[in-house]
Amino acid sequence: MSPLSTAERAVLIEGVRTPRGKAKPDGGLAAIPPLSLVEQTITGVLDRAGLDPAEVDEVVLGCASQVGEQGANLARTAVLSAGLPEQVPGISVNRFCSSGLDAVAIGAGLIVSGQAEVVLAGGVESVSRVPMFSDRGPLWADAEVVRDVGSVHMGIAADLVATELGYDRDVLDAYGARTQQRAAAAWQRGDHARSLLVPEGANIDRDEHVREGVTAEALAALPPAFAELGASGQDAIALARVEGLAAIEHRHTRGTSPSVADGAAMTLLTSPAAAERLGLNPRARLLGGASAGCDPVRMLLAGQDAIEVALGRAGLDARDLDVVEFAEAFSALCVKLQRDLGLDDDRLNPNGGTIAMGHAFGATGAILLIGLVDELHRREARHGVAAVSGAAGSGAAVLVERVA
Repeated sequence: MSPLSTAERAVLIEGVRTPRGKAKPDGGLAAIPPLSLVEQTITGVLDRAGLDPAEVDEVVLGCASQVGEQGANLARTAVLSAGLPEQVPGISVNRFCSSGLDAVAIGAGLIVSGQAEVVLAGGVESVSRVPMFSDRGPLWADAEVVRDVGSVHMGIAADLVATELGYDRDVLDAYGARTQQRAAAAWQRGDHARSLLVPEGANIDRDEHVREGVTAEALAALPPAFAELGASGQDAIALARVEGLAAIEHRHTRGTSPSVADGAAMTLLTSPAAAERLGLNPRARLLGGASAGCDPVRMLLAGQDAIEVALGRAGLDARDLDVVEFAEAFSALCVKLQRDLGLDDDRLNPNGGTIAMGHAFGATGAILLIGLVDELHRREARHGVAAVSGAAGSGAAVLVERVA
């Protein structure tokens, strides 16, 4: 397959994202239905770009729990309820935690293939209103499937990886403290402000989970978060599929695990020709990406696999990456990524990540991508990647190049 020319690649014009609220009844976004979050990010990104909604060819929306208030193809529902022309179609996609990033990749693919010129792509998750696992799919609720597939809880998978790689509490706690400190500093500097959209009905104007003054010493006092779950039978499921390991050491805590959150994000993608025709100024060029699968017991390794596949397809190396936005699905996976790819500290999640700011499942990937583009512009840097690992050993990555 010959590489795409610059003129054939999709470009990102604009992106907006909500602050992330705590996923609890009194969380900062809990009063807002997920449909409203999608509507407001759709109208928000179109307003910021100054684009007529009639120009939109497709809406692609990621969401991990498509049931209840997030069911019945929320993308198409939002098209109609947000006042877009009824001719605009909408599709909802689900690859668990990477859904929002996959939505962007699908949107870019539609543009590259000539099926669309202007696409809205993003994601949403209101965990406070539609709790995790509420779809009751067999991957979570069918004991036989869980056992046969090895579908353990994400925290068990993270502790398994930490045990196998020998990452002790000091290493994990140090990373957890670092991401909290970086997130707090970034908010103080206003680094998240450019693309922030505070939706009507919110009672927060920043990521609600971020805490000031977190130290590794404070995190060291926290108890393991998943030991009881492991003892309930999850460890046995994992160990049955792993050779040479007698026990899982439970080393992740609340301070080194992603904070569950509500949130939404939306990007505006176009072809280069459409951007010129419509008088739009691209901020980034999508160089491509990849999805990947891995052993479901070590499920959270798939995001790193996707990065490596995407780099290979683009003819790039990890040394070419100026910024990496990697969903912090537990400290161990971030430590492994940084060591394996040889990433300097200032290139990996420089403004904090999901451990500190919250993981809004279907929205996270799009939020990461928007933050990535913002950071590339701040640095006047060239290449970056956003990547997410998800349940059942799935992952996705999207590579971008800043357009000056």
